[in-house]
Amino acid sequence: MAHPPLRGASLVWVTLALSIAVFMQVLDSTIANVALPTISGNLGAATSQGTWVITSFAVANAISVPLTGWLAKRFGEVKTFVTSTALFVLASWLCGIAPSLEVLILFRVMQGAVAGPMIPLSQSLLLAAYPPEKRPMALALWSMTIIVAPIFGPILGGIISDNWHWGWIFFINIPIGVFAVWVAYKQLHHRETEIKHQPIDYLGLSLLVIGVGALQMMLDRGKELDWFASTEIIVLCVVAVVSLAYLIVWELGSDYPIVDLKLFKDRNFTVGVISLSLAFMVYMGAIVLLPLVMQTQLGYTATWAGLAAAPIGILPVILSPIIGKFGGRMDMRILVTMSFLTYAVCFWWRTDFNADMDFWDIFWPQFWQGVGMSMFFLPLTQITLSRIAPQNIANASSLSNFVRILAGGIGTSIATTMWERREIVHHAHLVEAINPYNPMSVEMQQQMGQMGMSTVQQHAVLNQTITQQAYIMASNEVFYAGAILFIVLIGVVWFAKPPFGASSGGGGAH
Repeated sequence: MAHPPLRGASLVWVTLALSIAVFMQVLDSTIANVALPTISGNLGAATSQGTWVITSFAVANAISVPLTGWLAKRFGEVKTFVTSTALFVLASWLCGIAPSLEVLILFRVMQGAVAGPMIPLSQSLLLAAYPPEKRPMALALWSMTIIVAPIFGPILGGIISDNWHWGWIFFINIPIGVFAVWVAYKQLHHRETEIKHQPIDYLGLSLLVIGVGALQMMLDRGKELDWFASTEIIVLCVVAVVSLAYLIVWELGSDYPIVDLKLFKDRNFTVGVISLSLAFMVYMGAIVLLPLVMQTQLGYTATWAGLAAAPIGILPVILSPIIGKFGGRMDMRILVTMSFLTYAVCFWWRTDFNADMDFWDIFWPQFWQGVGMSMFFLPLTQITLSRIAPQNIANASSLSNFVRILAGGIGTSIATTMWERREIVHHAHLVEAINPYNPMSVEMQQQMGQMGMSTVQQHAVLNQTITQQAYIMASNEVFYAGAILFIVLIGVVWFAKPPFGASSGGGGAH
């Protein structure tokens, strides 16, 4: 039985509670990025290991998203959302008090797992609270929280890391989450959705957890263990391939699949998922890599790294409502093309980074990338869901977001691995230039000698300079690869077939 729309103060409170719950989760996915060097140093781990704080959350979150539909039918949307948000608050507190990197990663896995239902159910509950004619406005208000969170995330993460214990980047969720839980339960507990006892595909879920978990562990551990020279990596690769291959076969024949792969028979769904996921993979890799470069190689504090990264959210706040209102009159492929072209230009812009660049050299590519971000989610979501039957929208949205979130975690691992491996190559080439037959090398060492430096000190300075240059050259190559992939994806999105306005309104992007 459908509940009537809410009105007055109740509608305001529900909109606020559901929106800030989304804000909290999106904030949590960006606030830790600039704090990675601080967290790693405080817990006695390498910066490369610190990226597990990001990827562990992303993978656990991706795995739990497909379970949202079953949980909502089994326990009700309101109860599932409130419980998920409350557990997210608890997991945030545990993350903040973690005594070691291993324990922090464990709690981040827990946090990602319980967060799965929060975004899709917040959207579903919000739409149910509004009358049909006001639902576009509700989605616009809801989307603004997703757009604004990436502005505050890096800044808050930097300020907290520089001035307080890094645990406060997680403790900040507690008052926000408690408020969202209290208001949501108070205003919505009498609007619980119908409960259905539907079987769950335990084998499919097990294969999903094992396959995706093994894949991400292989990507995270590979750079430390020299990839396939390690027995552990070979075993993880075999487990991932076998589990995911069997998952595909099993799910195609299951009556109640965890991941409904039959949806990929739809052309637009396949094109949309591929485009969205690969683009998000590159995007996530970049937003993790950029603060690492700034803090480890350019001497930025976490606060200034956050301020340099935050401008990506400024233009979307202005442009997204306009695109939401008038974008439907355009071919969605044109909007996505403009988005990917903007991303490609901004990534190409970053291939000229060097050790002497200033704050504004980092600021402006981030700022203008916001143009691409404002045309990213809405058009791609409409393409993805345009030919999906209304009764399959929820499953299609869950599957699309499962692949997207998983791709984001994989992108983080690939970007940091590529960065470190290319640094090794560039470091070796630059060291070759330091020899008695290179006049510039001889002159530089003579100048350092005149400054009173010993031979050991000269070598230390040279090695530090070479390492810095090698890492910056490596990051430029990662951005170059990202720019090329965005250009390729422009071609992919044009395989989608219009029209795109049919059923996409209810799916939403998250």
